Formats: sequence, structure tokens, C-alpha cells
Amino acid sequence: MNTELFLNGLDELGLSADADTIRKFARYSELLREWNEKINLTAITDSDGIAVKHFLDSLLPLKYIDISGGSLADIGTGAGFPGLPIKLLRPGVRLTLVDSLKKRISFLSEVCGGLGVEADCVHGRAEELGRKEFRDSFDTVVSRAVANMTALSEYCLPLVKPGGRFIALKSEGADAEIDAARPIIGTLGGKISEIITAPLPESDIVRKIVIIEKIKPTPEAFPRSAKKINRAGK
Repeated sequence: MNTELFLNGLDELGLSADADTIRKFARYSELLREWNEKINLTAITDSDGIAVKHFLDSLLPLKYIDISGGSLADIGTGAGFPGLPIKLLRPGVRLTLVDSLKKRISFLSEVCGGLGVEADCVHGRAEELGRKEFRDSFDTVVSRAVANMTALSEYCLPLVKPGGRFIALKSEGADAEIDAARPIIGTLGGKISEIITAPLPESDIVRKIVIIEKIKPTPEAFPRSAKKINRAGK
């Protein structure tokens, strides 16, 4: 990890981290590189890319949104983004990392153990967890998964408590897919409360941060099967 780049980016975001937290980010970076030689976690493994496109990108919502406590689930977390960096900077959150690939969960369990981070690392599919085990469970759900906003909303909103929120990290050009997702978001019990245009420090990347409030319970018919969700998102 390029520590200087990371610290400059944190400063631009109005965030700070003590020396111990910075060491944890550096160790996270090392483990990411080590494990990426064994399993496919990410295509971004250079020190600048890890600092900016993984760590700062994950922390970008903290400039605009108070995520300091309560339960937080990261759906389709992959190598732990954005949930684990948020937890490192906001240790008061109760973190659950969810991914459908067992090898990624093994990696995350080792990282959390090595960093002394308390988190539940769950191997499972969001649409299955949203029907039973984790339905209406979380104060905040986050995702920067690449799924279309329509599909992503159906994967994530059933997991949010009424009164909670779903935060999606999307690309700058996602306006059309966000607008297309509004009907299913309403059906699922959500309402878009804010769309933030957020430049990523130390880069030319701009994010759209979509904040969706869960205003009523999700109907029992949702989430549907992954096949139906993905078909609807096309």
C-alpha cells in the first residue's frame, strides 16, 4: 500500500486514522497480495491501486454519511470492500461480510483474525439469506458489487431493517440504471433519499453514492431466485 497516497486521500475526505489503524491497512494490503497469488481476489494489486481504488474508494461514503455504529452488512464483499475498510475506521459497527465464494470467505476470516477485527464472515447467497436468516436484520447494508442497480436492490433491500438504509456505490455514469431501478426499489419497500456525486481522491474517478431508505417491509415474494433477479436487471 502506498501509505503517503492513502494518508493524503484520507485528509481530502476529512478522515483520519491512528498509527495502529494505518498498520492494519498495510497488513491488509500484504495479505491481499499474498492470497491473490492463490485465488482470484482482485485485478488491482499495485500499491497505488490498493490505496486508492480499494481502500479510499471503500471509505468514500464516510465523508458524506454517518456510519459509526449499528449493524452493517457488506453484500458481495469479494476481498472485503467496502465493509472491512469501513470497520477499520469505524470499529463501533457490527460487521457482517457476505460472499458466495467460500475461498473469499476463507481469506476474509484470516484477514479479520490477523488484524484483530471482529466480524462475521458468511458464506452464502444474498437472495437466500434475504428470505430467512438475515431478512430485516441490518441497520445498514452496503455494496459496491458490479450488478445492475435493479438486481442489486433486490439482493440487498430485503436484508435491511425497516428504518434502515441501503448504500450502493456506483459509477459516475449510472444515472440511467438508477432511474430504471426506482420501481423495484419502491416495490421492495425502499425510497431513494439521496444520490451523491463523490470524486475519489487521488484519482480521476467519480462515484455515485445511492442512499435508499427502507420505509416499509419487503413483500414476502421478494427476493426472488437469482435467475429471476438477474433477468429483471437486464
